[in-house]
Amino acid sequence: MTTVLSARPAQTLYVTIRRDELRQLKDDNAQLLQQVEHLRQQLALGQSPLSLTRSAAHLN
Repeated sequence: MTTVLSARPAQTLYVTIRRDELRQLKDDNAQLLQQVEHLRQQLALGQSPLSLTRSAAHLN
């Protein structure tokens, strides 16, 4: 016999973030998106993404 659980309604969480924190998060996001695009290009060209990951690591 199984237990039936009632679904709870979604809860909204409100947070406060400083402008400098938001700017840093946006910058980090943009950098990660750039890295993803570069990795996709490497894969499309049949190159190893591992070599790119190593070269990107020394840039930071």
